[in-house]
Amino acid sequence: MKKPGYFLAFFALILLNLPIELISANSPDRDKTLSPYFWLRDADPELDQLPLKSTSAKVNISGVIADVTVTQVYKNEGKRALEAMYIFPASTQAAVYGMKMTIGERSITAKIEELEEARRQFEQAREEGRRASLLEQNRPNVFQMNVTNIQPGDVILVELKYTELLKPTEGIYSFVYPTVVGPRYSETPLENAPESEKWIANPYLKEGEAPLTNFALQANIVAGMAIRDVKCPSHEIEVSFAGDNSTTIFVKDSDKKGGNRDFILNYRLQDEKIQSGLLLSEDKSEKYFLLMMQPPQRVTKSEVVPREYIFIMDVSGSMSGFPLQISKKLMTNLLQDLRPQDQFNVMVFAGSSGLWAKESQPATEANLSLAFNFIDSQRGGGGTRLLPALERALALSSEQNMSRSVIVVTDGYVDVERQTFDLIRRNLDRCNFFAFGIGTSVNRYLIEGMANVGRGEHFIVTASVDAEKIANAFQNYVQHPVLTNIKVQFEGVEVVDVQPEAIQDVFAQRPVLVYGKWRGAKKGTVRISGSAAGRQYEQIFDFAIASSPSEAAALKFLWARQKLQILSDYSAIAHGSEAEKQEIIELGLRYNLLTRYTSFIAIDTEIAGDGKVTVVKQPLPLPQGVSNAALGGLPSTAKMVRSRADFNLPLDMESSSSEPGLQEELLTAFDTPPEPAQGLIQLQKILVYPESAVKNKIEGKVVVRVLIGADGKVLKSEVLNSLHDACDKAAVKAIETVQWKPALQQGRPVRAWVTVPVHFRLKKL
Repeated sequence: MKKPGYFLAFFALILLNLPIELISANSPDRDKTLSPYFWLRDADPELDQLPLKSTSAKVNISGVIADVTVTQVYKNEGKRALEAMYIFPASTQAAVYGMKMTIGERSITAKIEELEEARRQFEQAREEGRRASLLEQNRPNVFQMNVTNIQPGDVILVELKYTELLKPTEGIYSFVYPTVVGPRYSETPLENAPESEKWIANPYLKEGEAPLTNFALQANIVAGMAIRDVKCPSHEIEVSFAGDNSTTIFVKDSDKKGGNRDFILNYRLQDEKIQSGLLLSEDKSEKYFLLMMQPPQRVTKSEVVPREYIFIMDVSGSMSGFPLQISKKLMTNLLQDLRPQDQFNVMVFAGSSGLWAKESQPATEANLSLAFNFIDSQRGGGGTRLLPALERALALSSEQNMSRSVIVVTDGYVDVERQTFDLIRRNLDRCNFFAFGIGTSVNRYLIEGMANVGRGEHFIVTASVDAEKIANAFQNYVQHPVLTNIKVQFEGVEVVDVQPEAIQDVFAQRPVLVYGKWRGAKKGTVRISGSAAGRQYEQIFDFAIASSPSEAAALKFLWARQKLQILSDYSAIAHGSEAEKQEIIELGLRYNLLTRYTSFIAIDTEIAGDGKVTVVKQPLPLPQGVSNAALGGLPSTAKMVRSRADFNLPLDMESSSSEPGLQEELLTAFDTPPEPAQGLIQLQKILVYPESAVKNKIEGKVVVRVLIGADGKVLKSEVLNSLHDACDKAAVKAIETVQWKPALQQGRPVRAWVTVPVHFRLKKL
């Protein structure tokens, strides 16, 4: 029986013609699609609904290779036998090569089997009453663990091992350990969902609730040179050095509930060098190599071709609150760095999409100011229909003589990764794709994949303070590529299975990677050449003097994982041919790797119960900063019904959705936005250039967000982009001094926010 309040809210929304999906994630309408839902504790005292007690990770980083052991502890504190299902993430680059299940003094090493065979063995073990664990891959970065026949009082440890390659950027090594899978928006009908997609319907805790399991991590770093600047922006850590080249990092016990955001560890090496060169490894009958070439230093060109930027900004429910605020700041910084000869457009999307302009516009002050206002007015809500937004953006007309870049800003909480990659792949001749992941635990598979397939770069913004720095890095990347027209040549050595077959342009200060196998004697060279700032650049590496450190034994897994990435991770949506599937299975079985079609299965020899178990899905915390709106519920600070004034969208905005109620949501709020009575020229005329800024030759732009009242007076102001303390104060003072015309809504003055750029330029003598 539903509570009376539910029906009152339901009828209120019908009368107001607003989307019913705003009511609750536990609404009956939610059962129609494959959707995550809020966890509700069962009152059954005999059932332990939280069998996963803790997750810990031990990370050993040697040179550029990380080896990770993850231990999950399951304990049944109830009175009924359980089967626990747990959805958890890993790095998109992880090569999972081993698993072990421990019950008391007994340890069972898992076997790698074909997916269907592993499931058959697991189900048989369940029926026989044997304890068993099954590890499957739902996405390259989303895994599912099932542990069955956990008897009352049982403590079962499941240990999995993976390795990955660290790729330094701009001299910074970064190791990321994802801790939680964010909720995915799906339009797949529940009754038609394939087995591989059912994980999406997983329970989540409410916004702000701490994780119910403990989290611990220890990382040991051994480098070939001195380590410095060890930092962790995500968690509280303790750092201890054992000499200049070795350090150990622990997550503090005070952060043991920190399993709701990615663990991020950054460090540099002496003189900001990166470990590059040729690594070799021999394993039985096969030999592997990994080449890491450090690209040249970035050189600024004096002339850069005019560019067109299409910014696509996610304003769905999962972006509500903290992620959307980061997005707004990022977008402000991205736009303000455009040059007058550039063109741009802005699209927002949730359940439908809207354009700032029907076609791209020059990056003039007036256009940028209008775009700032458009972005600033957005509110998070609704579904995440990424594909229609991308299709609409790609259909926009483009100038022939301009280089187009599509920039997607999202948390990536969708289940259409492969369809997105396929769409991008079919449009590579039209533009480059760049992806910005926003939030503390984004879908890195989607974010990294869009950039990988789209010949661009990806960026992750976890905090508002990083937005300006990362926006500036993006501008450097797209305007000044580090290395182009890259070629790889082998001389005097026989190589096979070299990956990748072609190397795309290098935008970031990140090493060029080449994997492969080699045969015969340890001799010959590999030459990598390319163009750097218009000049030819090359490096030569000699097999005869290449190193073979102990950690290079992981090269066979890293090579196989790279091969799988090409075959599987970003392949077309039809899941490839049967021959491709068999090649993936063969790779998984031969190299003992988890894949789409191979799984790890561990079965105890002892019979523990009668095979009757209750399946329990371990609830996950919402990623830090993500609101209840990610599951279709209302954020804790939101009003039940939003007014039209919450949406400041252009009159020519179109909807690509046929969903009832969403068209109402896309109506414009203001006939005209607020502006200085005499335009921005008046503002610049009354601006006072601070003497301290003139003395220090400070030039640039201050961007201020201002709330203008219905009477034209400034009610509130905040600096979005700071230049210099004195300049910031002078800009705010000028804005508060100038006379303002208020925004008009249906012909009457109303309060409204406006974003104002204020320039400080020194006169040229």
